[in-house]
Amino acid sequence: DHISRTAVGSRGEVQRQPSLDLAAVDQMQQTAAFDDGVARHATSLNQLFYPNLNLFHNNLFAAKIVQTERKSKFFCKFAGKIDKNMVKPILHFYDFGQDVVAFSTTRQGGYSEGNYGQFNINRYCGDSSEAIAQNRQALCQLLQIDNRHLLMPHQVHLTEIAIIDDDFLCLGDDERQQRLEGIDAIMTDRAGVCIGVSTADCIPVLLYDGAHHAVCAIHAGWRGTVSRIVEKALQAMVQTYGSKPCDLQAQIGPGISLDSFEVGNEVYDTFAQAGFDMVAISQKRAKWHIDLPACNKLQLMAMGVKPERISVSDICTYKSHDTFFSARRLGINSGRIFTAILMKP
Repeated sequence: DHISRTAVGSRGEVQRQPSLDLAAVDQMQQTAAFDDGVARHATSLNQLFYPNLNLFHNNLFAAKIVQTERKSKFFCKFAGKIDKNMVKPILHFYDFGQDVVAFSTTRQGGYSEGNYGQFNINRYCGDSSEAIAQNRQALCQLLQIDNRHLLMPHQVHLTEIAIIDDDFLCLGDDERQQRLEGIDAIMTDRAGVCIGVSTADCIPVLLYDGAHHAVCAIHAGWRGTVSRIVEKALQAMVQTYGSKPCDLQAQIGPGISLDSFEVGNEVYDTFAQAGFDMVAISQKRAKWHIDLPACNKLQLMAMGVKPERISVSDICTYKSHDTFFSARRLGINSGRIFTAILMKP
């Protein structure tokens, strides 16, 4: 069924197609437009947009795209920009449907070293600027976007929200950076723009409004969580795009788990004073433990997001620090996970 959904019409609409003749596939692979570089890139696109597809179907997927006028032109244009020797980031994907690409980066598939290795694009944690630039280039190549359409704010554990619109996209680099300073949630209704947040134990939350074609990425550390940044970001989507919480899809990404998030009495008291249901979100062991993913899921539900439309990652960054960055395990001078969402043009 994945194969029958992949063709795109000349006006961009998704169309169902009959099964493809394998002989036709073989012939296409022999053409100049389907050289080794394009074939390999088509394979990476298959894994990017349809990660659950069996690799056996890669050539079928690529050939169906080349069949269409719109995609054929795109491939020929993009193939000239492909760096075949560039390392490909290894991404952990989320399912928001065929019109959206959503993911968290892992530590694999990049150019950074040591506790920043291998993939990190956060400029505020001490990594080499050269490695960060190479990692950004590799991710942009995989996502087929310009570097200026890959956006990540400088987060400060508060609740400020940035709205990415055409005016923002027209700004120069310095003013863009200034606008993204002190921001912990970022949203847009522009297709082809990848927005995301940076974490290493904090909780990333992604929101998608398919009815109004808008997305949001939220950084919810314990301070942001106790300040209810998820609720504030959702309210901003309602005000900006007319979003209805009951229509939203939400993904809570990799972060520190209840088992690993041990806190002092002062942190427990802060949550209690903020009105959280401490029976639901905490456990008393040798010290208090707080369930940050549950805190943020409860905020989403309180705002009207349907429980069945909220997905929660079971990855604990503290326990999985070999694959995902964990500041508690590696120290603050280490890399960061980039959790992001992109609506396809």
